[in-house]
Amino acid sequence: MFEERAASYSAIPISEFSVIRASREGVDRSLVDTVSNLVKLTDNEMAYLLGMTPRNLHRIPLNKRLGTDASERLLLLKNILIHALDTFEGKETIVRNWLRTPLSELNDQSPLQLMDTVTGFSLVDDVLGRLDFGLPA
Repeated sequence: MFEERAASYSAIPISEFSVIRASREGVDRSLVDTVSNLVKLTDNEMAYLLGMTPRNLHRIPLNKRLGTDASERLLLLKNILIHALDTFEGKETIVRNWLRTPLSELNDQSPLQLMDTVTGFSLVDDVLGRLDFGLPA
């Protein structure tokens, strides 16, 4: 099941330059639902991560493009979720729980709490990288 889902969501993270290019162009609002379905994030979590209210997020038509900042955050989130699914062998329940669990490596904040900033995305990705290599996270 994960293999099918991962394949349909492009299981390879996009490069930093691709994130920049796509963010500048803006990504379709419909990608929000696709990304949230990777690990079943809530509408409130998605809105928080994109820097908007749930109400404003739902007002955007599916075929309308998000602004640069929201597009960048969405693409970074997609990369993080793909990385986390790879790290935790496709177990979306484990990924979802990990995202919501405060970690000492993240100053006792959960990965979701930190990903309201671009720097937070980087810190979360660093923790996943350490887990990948069996290093103390």
